Formats: sequence, C-alpha cells, structure tokens
Amino acid sequence: MIIQNEEDIIRLVREDKWMMDVLSAAKTLQLPDWWVCAGFIRSKIWDMLHGFPDRTGTPDVDVIYYDAGNLEEAEEKKLEEKLKKLNPSIPWSVKNEARMHLIDQSPPYSSSVDAISKFPETATALGLTLDRDHHVVLAAPCGIDDVIEMRVKPTPFFASSKEKMKHYESRIANKNWQKTWPKVTIAEPDRI
Repeated sequence: MIIQNEEDIIRLVREDKWMMDVLSAAKTLQLPDWWVCAGFIRSKIWDMLHGFPDRTGTPDVDVIYYDAGNLEEAEEKKLEEKLKKLNPSIPWSVKNEARMHLIDQSPPYSSSVDAISKFPETATALGLTLDRDHHVVLAAPCGIDDVIEMRVKPTPFFASSKEKMKHYESRIANKNWQKTWPKVTIAEPDRI
C-alpha cells in the first residue's frame, strides 16, 4: 500500500482490525472531543512503510479527550480502568487535555486537536476518532508530510523556544526510533 494522503491513512486504519478495536473501545467511553493519538498512528504508518509484517510494540495507547468540567486526574485513572476491563492486553493511557497545561506549564489548550498540534514532533501530532456513524476521522494539525516521509522534526510549538527544543532533543535521543525504523530521518535543528 502506498500512503500519499489522509484518505490512504484512514484506509490503512480501517483495514487493521486491532486498530479499529482500539478505536471502538475508546468510543464506548463517550468522552467529549476524544482521540487516540501519537505513536498509535505513527508506528502503524512507519511499520507499513518499512514493510514490517508484524506490528511494532508501543509502550502505551494514548487516549485523549477535552473536558474542562472535570480536571481530576482520578477521573482519568477510572477511565483507564474501564478500558483495561474491555481489553486488558492494551497499555492504555488516558489524559484530559483540558488539564495538561497544568502539567506542561503552558497556556491552556482550547481542544484536543489544539493539544495534538503541540505534541513534540510533527510525525506524532496525529489523532484518530470515530464519528457518530463509526467512520474513522483523522486529525493532522501539522500535516502528514513528515510522517509519510518518515522525517522527524519538532512541531512549531516545540521549535518556538530553546527550553522546549532541549526537551524535544532529549526525547528524540531516548526514543531512538531509527533503531526500530531505519528509514526514519531526524531533521537537524539548524535545518528546521
């Protein structure tokens, strides 16, 4: 399969039973502005572009939502437990993006997609949800070029300050994505 546009990514997801099961499980929570995001999507795309027959493991499956009416971390843990009961084999991580600015010490996010746009890398700034009719919807606030070209670079939000760039560079070193996906390139900071 060739990935050239958002429709290709959506088709890739629709054809993956495991991914659809994850999205369906997240949908059962009936959360406001919910998305399954980050490595869940990026890894699938990179696996496919590398021709890997098996899924690369992921440390967690990130489910985000936006609910300014309940900023309690305990609520996130309850939601993770609900998902674990549905599928205990998945390493669920649930976060309310309406409270993440308190953790990140940044201005409040206006929505889940706003939060996704402020993830560290453009190739990871991706989210998937299911609409009312169970159709896959993709959010790519930084575009899809970097993920399909297997290029890692910071989002504009992270590129905006030296402090954020230090965090970004440390994260890239720790992730060591090129060990798993050798075709991935890391953009040099002076070429961004």
